[in-house]
Amino acid sequence: MLLVKNINVNLGEFNLTNINFNVESGDYFVVLGASGVGKSVLLESIVGIKKIESGNVILNNEDITHKEINERKLSIVLQSVDLFPHYTVYENIAYPLRIKKSKNVNQKVLHYAEKVGIENKLEKKPETLSGGEAQRVALARCLATEYNLILLDEPLASLDVKSKYELKMLLRKLNREGITFIHVTHDYEESISLANKIAVLEKGTIVDLNSPEVIFKNPKSEFIANFIGHKNFIKGKIQSVNNSDLKIFTSDYDIDIYCLTDIDDGEAFLTISSNDISISNQKEKSSNRNNFYGKIIDIAKARIGYEIIIDSNYKFAVAISKESIENLDLKIGKEVWLSFKASACKIYR
Repeated sequence: MLLVKNINVNLGEFNLTNINFNVESGDYFVVLGASGVGKSVLLESIVGIKKIESGNVILNNEDITHKEINERKLSIVLQSVDLFPHYTVYENIAYPLRIKKSKNVNQKVLHYAEKVGIENKLEKKPETLSGGEAQRVALARCLATEYNLILLDEPLASLDVKSKYELKMLLRKLNREGITFIHVTHDYEESISLANKIAVLEKGTIVDLNSPEVIFKNPKSEFIANFIGHKNFIKGKIQSVNNSDLKIFTSDYDIDIYCLTDIDDGEAFLTISSNDISISNQKEKSSNRNNFYGKIIDIAKARIGYEIIIDSNYKFAVAISKESIENLDLKIGKEVWLSFKASACKIYR
């Protein structure tokens, strides 16, 4: 349906670089990334708001890279919902129908209003609507274009919990009915509950593209690792040790970590659960193969117990109880030992 092929967008201090993905009819395709990585720029490039320096956008086998916005047959709901303030809800939904001189405008407006659950708001002005209602009107107006691909720019970002829940149900329903979505968000839960495909965007580049199950089972970026609770996520290289079942993971932080893994040698990612790291005032005499000396730089209340950050070239996050903090007399600035087993390390390719 939509092929984004090696597109590059130059915005001076920020670029989108070599963006490639394919959206099939019926997909719910989510672009997930932190704020400022280029998610909105990507959508605006696809619909023609931003200029593409090189590459191609192909819709239904037609190259639309250099077409005008109104020629692209794409609908977009922007982050700041852009309803016509002087029009009623009815007139907003009717607008694309009238532009293309559609027949049965009244019937179609009511149809699309009912689809999104705002048939009782048709005489209202946008200023009287809640955030969730305004998003529904914007969706109905997109549906009225009668294009099967809708682009959504952080559509749930400014909504309360109840409105988010209801709108997610609506989006899933519309997707089941045949509407294809490209949806950008920074919200992990949104992507999990809506997407059948996720592209992870970091610093203007797609760093992973797969199903939600694969993306979150084998994180390839620190952004994703943090979402699923991997506070200690390190990039580096894994290397075998002669005459040993252990391997050494060498990172950019000038620390070597012993691991127990069957992953082949080469570049990899390492994670250690914050629950698998212990802290002591003296170097422990234990079976733990990894021991590092560092300084406590932060202590914060966590959902369960506390989280301590220890700077040992890499900043390790450690889960700990209040009792252990008191017993070890832990405080910011104190130097301590941390240790963990080689088997506690999880290695991802």
